[in-house]
Amino acid sequence: MSITLRDLIEDGKVHVCDGAMGTQLYGKGVFVNVCYDDLSLKQPRLVREVHEAYVNAGAEVIETNTFGANPVKLKEHGIDHQTEELNKTAAELAVAAADGNASVVGAMGPLGVRIEPFGPTSTDEAREFFKRQAVGLVDGGVDGFILETFNDLAEIHEAMKAIREVSVLPIIAQMTIGQDNKTGYGTDVATIGARLTEWGADVVGLNCSVGPSGILEAIEELAEHTTKPLSAQPNAGIPKDVGDRKIYLASPEYMATYAKFITEAGAKFVGGCCGTTPDHIREIRNYIASTQARHELPHVSNVEVKLASERAAPPMEERSNWGAKLARGELVTSVEIVPPKGADATPMLEQCRTLKAAGVDAVNVPDGPRAQSRMGVLASCILIEREVGLETVMHYCCRDRNLLGMLSDLLGASAAGLRNVLIITGDPPKMGPYPESTAVFDIDSIGLTNLAYRLNHGVDPGQNAIGEPTRFVIGVGVNPVAVDHNREMSRFGWKVDAGAEYAITQPVFDPTQFESFLKEVEGYKTPIVMGIWPLVSIRNAEFLANEVPGVSIPDEILERMRRAQEKGKEAALAEGVTIARELFEQFKDSVQGVQVSAPFGKVEIALEVFGG
Repeated sequence: MSITLRDLIEDGKVHVCDGAMGTQLYGKGVFVNVCYDDLSLKQPRLVREVHEAYVNAGAEVIETNTFGANPVKLKEHGIDHQTEELNKTAAELAVAAADGNASVVGAMGPLGVRIEPFGPTSTDEAREFFKRQAVGLVDGGVDGFILETFNDLAEIHEAMKAIREVSVLPIIAQMTIGQDNKTGYGTDVATIGARLTEWGADVVGLNCSVGPSGILEAIEELAEHTTKPLSAQPNAGIPKDVGDRKIYLASPEYMATYAKFITEAGAKFVGGCCGTTPDHIREIRNYIASTQARHELPHVSNVEVKLASERAAPPMEERSNWGAKLARGELVTSVEIVPPKGADATPMLEQCRTLKAAGVDAVNVPDGPRAQSRMGVLASCILIEREVGLETVMHYCCRDRNLLGMLSDLLGASAAGLRNVLIITGDPPKMGPYPESTAVFDIDSIGLTNLAYRLNHGVDPGQNAIGEPTRFVIGVGVNPVAVDHNREMSRFGWKVDAGAEYAITQPVFDPTQFESFLKEVEGYKTPIVMGIWPLVSIRNAEFLANEVPGVSIPDEILERMRRAQEKGKEAALAEGVTIARELFEQFKDSVQGVQVSAPFGKVEIALEVFGG
């Protein structure tokens, strides 16, 4: 089934648009005095190659080669009579290049003349010019439109009205601004957002002119003035004059970095304009892919679902000691230990023996935290349970495996006797020492929870019976201090619906925020295991606060560590343990479990938090 713009708008995810067409055609030897829009008729293979390069780079939305294919601009080349034919052909080229793997939108730019009241072209004439272009694009098979690089709100309004006379397909409406965050007509971003929303744009955005930094600032403001999804397609920086050419100097990596900031500011459609290439789009796509799943399993509620196998999952108290204590409402305790970087598991096993002797219920084993390469979590957990006899909580992330690999791993884990799993999406590769690694993210943590729930009922994702059901106690992560709190709470609700039976939080440092969080999740009736991280130094605290995603440390905690550090390393460590123990004592009766991280593998520090 082909991807359509309507589908991409409605799914609420971030999607990648293509980059510059003109930049690519120029790079292929097409002179600037040529009508680039006419190349769809004269050199269709060349145009199609550009489209295919963007699709191969990961673009989910590609634009037809018709930015200037309106009668006014085509008349300069004596081909205005071919307006409908040229637009239709360009659309057909893009549709063929997309081959169902990307949405194809009809690109429409300004007429190149001023319209009333600032010029001699009437609004009625302008609308008719745009209408001729829109007719050709619809006939060619586009599934939406993108109006871009408009300076004049009145002109883009006429373009929108022209489209609506011939089509109900969705419209991405983008204006262009200068470094003062205003259009060439002096219109500010707030007005752009309000007017385009009022006139019925399906997506509101900005493109061209300024580079990623300028677009970011404007998108942050635009988000406050529209309820529509946002789009952003900046140039690859502000062009520099090099000889007789203008060169765009923003690297693909730089553009991808700003794609992160732009999406965090609220943009749902991100791509590039002048100077951007498939390399830029590939880097942007890699970032987007590292932060969300490309697709999800069908949503399944663990309350309403009736699976084909008709087999009930084994009761949680029968699956593991960890599950039994959670089912009885007893406090569970665990310590998080990171697997070794090499092949020698001896130190890890010794740490686990210490934990078992101290009486903790389980050891939590992360799966490649911060995109670090370590011993595989599956092998680590099997070694711990067989060699030490201590239950594990196996973290399992979606970053490194496709759906088939995840299914295989979970079946293997079940066969090996592992029972407790914590499902997480995973940190993007750019955080780790191998930033060029490709993230998979075939499904996210919601989809994987869904999969594990099905396995516990004896069926795979395709509703095929697997025989004896798995016996996982299914956990998920949740962040009480997420930047986008509403989204985090929505996702937590979806995880519970998908089958989550307990949740482990990110490390907690702010008791006030955590109290609010506990009240907010009371209705889910899902056991909450509180994450605690004993700080060992002010440097450790600042690293967590600034470089570890999802961790928030209040200023007063940082100040306590700073003052303690002035007295020496031992004082700082003691203060860190004191802070952690205060949190443990305050909330041990309000949660159903506590997970304490062992900083730098020092389990003795973690045990001090429990009073050991």
